[in-house]
Amino acid sequence: MSVYVTGDTHGGFQRLGMKYFPEQKKMNREDMVIIAGDFGGLWGGTPAEKYWLDWLEDKPFTTAFLDGNHENFAMLNALPERLWHGGRIHEVRPHVLHLMRGQVFDIEGYTFFTMGGASSHDIQDGILDPEEPGFEERYWRMRRARAMFRVKGVSWWTEELPSDEEYEEARKNLDAHDWAVDYILTHCAPTSITQKIIPHARADRLTDFLEEVKNRARYHYWLFGHLHDNQAVDKKHILLWEQVVQVI
Repeated sequence: MSVYVTGDTHGGFQRLGMKYFPEQKKMNREDMVIIAGDFGGLWGGTPAEKYWLDWLEDKPFTTAFLDGNHENFAMLNALPERLWHGGRIHEVRPHVLHLMRGQVFDIEGYTFFTMGGASSHDIQDGILDPEEPGFEERYWRMRRARAMFRVKGVSWWTEELPSDEEYEEARKNLDAHDWAVDYILTHCAPTSITQKIIPHARADRLTDFLEEVKNRARYHYWLFGHLHDNQAVDKKHILLWEQVVQVI
């Protein structure tokens, strides 16, 4: 069995085609590729999305993904849920799976802690609510000004950050494993790791929770996305974007 990890896809899965990922010639359904957030394959339910989800389902391996901040959480959270390798998942297709937050998965004797979500960093000019008066006029004014904004329930959801219940479940599952896992997979990184990459990056509740995990947990490697680069921050923390790296 083999497990590969890659970074944000935002609905573009060409890197998993045979041309760029020839390793799949020797893979089967027990093997998997895990996307570290901003999967983007569920957004508006378009025919193009259905094509790419079917394309992933037809691959010889299983595709699994964490959620990032650029996901349609209304669609994601409406999916059927089941247990898989000891943790909770949403099933997009039989072999396209969302790894839910705060879970510990046992894969071929290796444990993986997953915690999706992140704060959007492309909303400097605000979030518009379609239910508020004057929405359409404000929307087009901001579009013309090339403002960096998103629309609640259309391109932004409050669920981009974990709920109290998800933090509680994460701690409960880490407690059950004595805070010792082989791999940690997240979309954003702990506060201190983020600030090694972007010195003045702001902390938030999630990055501070991940900082707590970094300080308390025992683990071999931590892989994350979100920052659209490929680099080994240090010996244990790996930022991924377009690279596809084998971990097992």
